[in-house]
Amino acid sequence: MILLSLVQAAAQDYISNRAPLLESRYMELPLGAIKPEGWLKLQMLSQVTGLTGHLDEVYPNVVGARNAWLGGDGDAWERGPYWIDGLLPLAYILDDDDLKAKAQVWVEAILGSQKEDGYFGPDTDRDPEPGLQRNNSHDWWPKMVALKILKQYYMATRDSRVVPFLDRYFRYQLKMLPQYHLDNWTFWGAQRGGDNLEVVLWLYNLTGEKYLLELGELIHSQSTRWSEYFLDGEILRTPNTLHCVNLGQGFKEPVIYYQQKKDPMLLEAMRRGEKVIHDYLGLPTGLWAGDELINYADPSRGSELCTAVEMMFSLEEMLRITGDTHWADYLERVAYNALPTQVTDDFTARQYFQQVNQIECTRNTMRNFSTPHDDTDQVFGILNGYPCCTCNMHQGWPKFTQNLWYATDDGGLAALVFAPSNVEAIVADGVKVNVKEETFYPFDEEVRLTVSFPDRKVKGAFFPVKFRIPSWCSEPVVKVNGSPVDLTMAAGEIVSLRRNWTKGDVVTIELPMKVSCGEWYDRAAVIERGPLVYALKMQENWTRKEFKPEERVRYGEWYYEVTSPSKWNYCLSRRDVSAGDPDGVFKVERTGADRNLYPWNVANAPLVIRCRAREMLDWTAYRGSAGQIPYFTQQGSNLGGEETIELIPYGCTTLRIAEFPVR
Repeated sequence: MILLSLVQAAAQDYISNRAPLLESRYMELPLGAIKPEGWLKLQMLSQVTGLTGHLDEVYPNVVGARNAWLGGDGDAWERGPYWIDGLLPLAYILDDDDLKAKAQVWVEAILGSQKEDGYFGPDTDRDPEPGLQRNNSHDWWPKMVALKILKQYYMATRDSRVVPFLDRYFRYQLKMLPQYHLDNWTFWGAQRGGDNLEVVLWLYNLTGEKYLLELGELIHSQSTRWSEYFLDGEILRTPNTLHCVNLGQGFKEPVIYYQQKKDPMLLEAMRRGEKVIHDYLGLPTGLWAGDELINYADPSRGSELCTAVEMMFSLEEMLRITGDTHWADYLERVAYNALPTQVTDDFTARQYFQQVNQIECTRNTMRNFSTPHDDTDQVFGILNGYPCCTCNMHQGWPKFTQNLWYATDDGGLAALVFAPSNVEAIVADGVKVNVKEETFYPFDEEVRLTVSFPDRKVKGAFFPVKFRIPSWCSEPVVKVNGSPVDLTMAAGEIVSLRRNWTKGDVVTIELPMKVSCGEWYDRAAVIERGPLVYALKMQENWTRKEFKPEERVRYGEWYYEVTSPSKWNYCLSRRDVSAGDPDGVFKVERTGADRNLYPWNVANAPLVIRCRAREMLDWTAYRGSAGQIPYFTQQGSNLGGEETIELIPYGCTTLRIAEFPVR
């Protein structure tokens, strides 16, 4: 009774950290309070009609009725929960009853599986069967995904069964973990313990049960020592040491634990770790060479799709906890470059590994990956490469949407990441407010926020509206109702507009974007503007092909190959990339593409940058990929005449060159 009364009291307000945890400056809003608009809504609707909404029909052998999480004799591990971890937030954000019903089947099965001692989920190991994971049913790791599902479900529904369920399970963990460590069944549990810790601390904020802090310390002690890895850096500098997705998931663990430990070195570890990743492994998309093991950042190395969505989730948690705008910049880099290009526009196929320099997506040859899966890693299909990404990719855009807005500790709202959206929330003095965010960001420079009040009796309210100035923006302009705001605003800071807001008030945020030329692997040049990386525009020919009958159990029925007749082997001039005013050399133009259409493809790319380049005649393909750059930059090459090439946003491309040799 005490437990339930505490939960009921907490449910009246947004969930913030309670003592002795770090005080919360930003708090999650209920799932469904933030709605996508514009291109983001188009993106999420494609998930509904695509694989997110229909994976049980497309992949029934694994996520259908046989799944052990649903009481069957089939798959007992991560893939079913992975799917629901993205499907459930999509369902509640879009208020889609059909998707809610699909998610509810899994929620009921999870809640109904709990035993008297607190254990839940599959409990029987079975003999191997092709395409299924039927052993390690007791493994801690897949249950961490189920914990995330239940947290989101509670945020959407306040179902009173969730908190007692979690309380029983965490008491079970506290009893069992001293003997059966997180890595007892597989190493994944230790590598990904931050996911477990996050929900433990969230439940503590609801209930105040002290044993949860003890459990938090225990989980951290058994998790991979990510902060030590980041502070030392040696394991990150060594190829083939870490799994690429584990690095993305583990990236947040020191910050999750920071809420409890409050040791500044945990935050310092993140900065040091990020620098080592950038210097040794980093790709301009914000990810790293990981195919599947981490490697030096040659632009022909692969990057796994699961890494993108898991790193986004890590960055979202880190941003909420710290309020550090650096992580917002980083989140936009991954979301607006890496994510759109690795899934088809209609969300019916995905690519397992993407390359920064990607000149064909075919089965013609085995590429230079650390973990090749036959020859299917580059094509677009359903299960090719490895099917984990087929189930895990769904969380990317819904969780990104959920983190566009936060409640603040001073009764306001904060937009730390920009995208077209609409939010409804409770602000100071219990007033319900609606803020509509109209923008074509990340392609456009303007964000427009319009304030209104759903209750017609409310004429206004006094509260702060906060937003970030990105680190790449040196000359922001902010206006309220057309009048410039007289505030000192610097790149990387959070602006707070605290005033008595009335219906129809409009905040206009102008974020001028300038072209910049970065230096990456082997001194290659990368062209950026605002949050977007730009890549060579190539003609893309998509061809649907059938898998052989003997391949279909593993990979599905069909796949797409993508090829191009376009030249790709261009280099940029050193004088151009070193220019003091890149905007004068790299000409930015709007294409006139219809803003009502889905923008993340070659045909609808809203922007183009035109620049000079020369064909590097000796730079040729190697095993289906662009050959390595160093030989040509160091030894010289036969060059063609000067041409004008077109660069478009990286996220609009499937085939591309994004890291250019410089001569």
